[in-house]
Amino acid sequence: MKYCLLFFSAFTIFQLNAQIDREQQPPNDATTLRINANRLYGKLLDKNTGKPVEAASVQLFAADSSNKDSLITGMLTRTNGDFNFDQLPSLKRFRLQISAIGYATWEQVITPEYGKGNEQNKFRTDLGNISLEAEAKQLGEVVVTSSKPALEMGIDRKVFNASKSLVSSGGTAIDLMKNIPSVSVDVDGNVQLRNSTPQVFVDGRPTILTLDQIPADNIERVELITNPSAKFDAASSGGIINIVLKKNKRVGLNGLVTVGAGIPDIATGNINLNVRQGKFNVFLSGGYNQSGGKAKAEAIRQNKSNGTIRDYFNQYSTNDRQRRFGSLRAGVDYFIDNRNTISLTQQFGTGRFTYEENQQQEYLDANRVLSHNGSRLADGRNNFKRNGTNLNYKHSFPETGHELTVDVNYNYGNSSERSDIINSFSNPDGSPYQPSSLVNNSGRGSTDQVIIQADYARPIGENGKIEGGIRSYHNLYKSRFDAYAMNNGQAEKLPLSNNYEYKEMVNALYGTYSNKVGKFSYQAGLRAEYSRFNGLLVDSAFKFGYEYPSAIKNIWDALFPSLFLTRQFGEEDQLQFNYSRRIRRPSFWQLNPFIDINDPANLRQGNPLLKPEFINSFELNYSHNYKSGNWLAVLYFRNNPDDITEFSDTISVQQYEQLKNAGVSPNAILNTYVNASTTNRYGAEFTVQQNIGKNFDLTPSVNMQYRTVKARVHDMNLSNEGFNWDAKLTMNYKIETQRSSLFNGLGFQLINEYESSEVIPQGKRKPQFSMDFAMRKDFLKGNKATITFSVNDVLNSRRWGTIYDTENFYQDSYRRWSVRSFRLTFSYKFGKSDFSLSNRKRDNNEGRDD
Repeated sequence: MKYCLLFFSAFTIFQLNAQIDREQQPPNDATTLRINANRLYGKLLDKNTGKPVEAASVQLFAADSSNKDSLITGMLTRTNGDFNFDQLPSLKRFRLQISAIGYATWEQVITPEYGKGNEQNKFRTDLGNISLEAEAKQLGEVVVTSSKPALEMGIDRKVFNASKSLVSSGGTAIDLMKNIPSVSVDVDGNVQLRNSTPQVFVDGRPTILTLDQIPADNIERVELITNPSAKFDAASSGGIINIVLKKNKRVGLNGLVTVGAGIPDIATGNINLNVRQGKFNVFLSGGYNQSGGKAKAEAIRQNKSNGTIRDYFNQYSTNDRQRRFGSLRAGVDYFIDNRNTISLTQQFGTGRFTYEENQQQEYLDANRVLSHNGSRLADGRNNFKRNGTNLNYKHSFPETGHELTVDVNYNYGNSSERSDIINSFSNPDGSPYQPSSLVNNSGRGSTDQVIIQADYARPIGENGKIEGGIRSYHNLYKSRFDAYAMNNGQAEKLPLSNNYEYKEMVNALYGTYSNKVGKFSYQAGLRAEYSRFNGLLVDSAFKFGYEYPSAIKNIWDALFPSLFLTRQFGEEDQLQFNYSRRIRRPSFWQLNPFIDINDPANLRQGNPLLKPEFINSFELNYSHNYKSGNWLAVLYFRNNPDDITEFSDTISVQQYEQLKNAGVSPNAILNTYVNASTTNRYGAEFTVQQNIGKNFDLTPSVNMQYRTVKARVHDMNLSNEGFNWDAKLTMNYKIETQRSSLFNGLGFQLINEYESSEVIPQGKRKPQFSMDFAMRKDFLKGNKATITFSVNDVLNSRRWGTIYDTENFYQDSYRRWSVRSFRLTFSYKFGKSDFSLSNRKRDNNEGRDD
């Protein structure tokens, strides 16, 4: 409640200030502008239908030589198309400009007729009915339209238009991310941007949703910012991926319905609705997504002692997973007037995961003779609810680019999980090797996240601009996990059980200044952040966390500068150098000392002693546009002191004694995190968009990187270095003929991706290759209906593997996130520009303020 009061208090203050500004604004005329009862009014009609045009923007400018192009006032037309301006200054000429979505801009200079005698400085001008023409012009059978490219490449960001992705239709945001140059998706569904973990936003704001909980059909576009300025969170060390959801603002009723099915066990449905009328824009979307499949994993290991092989261990897994997601999103934009808008959005998300995993294990001696077998059967289910509320206010001042925005976000949710694990061991002849064990796990958690942010921007002179803002982020997370070993009907609580909570807070302040000198433009910025993380293991009262800066002498830990320098070469070429300093704070799972035993041979545990890492990022970008396409070349260098990196070692005897009742292997590997001394990345990235003829285009991209890691844990040297590269090729082709046929308008898309091996502190990640294919056909009048057939992972080759080579073990393993899938999707779009929320007939004079 206190955040809502804060928001509305700020809103009231901004409104009062805006009103005071209007009242105290000096006259535009250099002589005297006498404010009186001058009035100008009219009505907007659709030229083709004759129906009123509502919510059109009507702006009135001064057209006198001394006040040319000075905005006087503006408004949105009423439901019946009426508009009027009162209390206007006494000028010789005005310029009226009208714009509406879907219509051509209308503009006219107006010379009012003043009265005589006592009315000589007054006028009352009726413009009558003004007819607006539709923006698209139809010439015979040809409709003039424009289409955005799949990838829009700018000097500071890339924008990927989701509607151009055929292979992700009916899927999730993960399927969409696989199509985007520079972006890769790992085995757990996490995205990487140039082999670094980016910060994911939804509509420019943090979210507690994961990517597989966002339907791809709800996404309008994805923005990639590889080196953010001081305006953005300092925690965006790996860049920013901003997912912009669909929110149509066209007048009337507009909608899109999508249904789909496929194998293995795929079902999807989605609806997007939007109603724009008068001062309100209402939008609603809902979706359901279901997928399944059996994913395989494998681990082949050599356990060593002083460099000599002691024994062997092999593990083969099959995981039959079912994932179900449901989402509902609703919101409203209220256009108070031409300069003030308030928006409210509510998001609901729910999901259920189930899995049945079968692991078969082989224990062999140094001569590769089978010692005994192991079997592990796990049956689990997870449920979650994740919701979010956003309240936004925007005030636009008369000067273009001068605006103030205030956001209040509240994200909240909860989750629960249960699993049953049976571990059994047998001799080669089938007799029991040791008694079987049964482990029952259960857990629950909740999260509450509040973000308050205000941003201000104001132009200075012809090319200058200042921006500033404040932000406060608060997150409270609670979780309880209980693990019990069942022996002879008796439940024994395992050390795996934990009860923890944490509070995270980040307060930030930033400012930037930009300007242009000749063909050079620049932007300099500074961001200051104070962060604190307090974690608590409730049962043991063990505390962990960090505070930055912890003292005034460490103030540099709180400062994050950025600098952008750009040189324009003609209209088609641009060169930019940029630098920023960022921070990557350890996540809760990287800090939490809880041990995850989902894989009994490969355990995971956080490190409460982790420190945040800092990143110095440098980029040199060059972009060139030409008649049939464009290309972007990037050279970059990233320096990471205290880089958070993974470290793996076999478990100790003491750890095994604590975990053996959970069926953990005595030779299990424990994966945790450490701070490396430093990690450096030297890279180059090239992206090309090439149109070949009218119907064929391709987008190849390649990223090359040389990585050096310097790290030491106790007496172990983890330093490593090596070269890696990845490439992606997207091809689109559309059949277009003069004759009407089944194949006319049929589109095809093929995406190929390759990732080479990549060095990590104790080994390397294995290379992988994947291919996706889709075909789409638009039909019905106006291409309102679309049917899409897609195949994800055509060769069934998408898998993530690692090789660890240390003094204590050598392991070659791989895992899979999903399997090859086939999907058929149907979508239908509809709209009615003269739709009204009310069926009542309104008098043409309704709302006229006489």
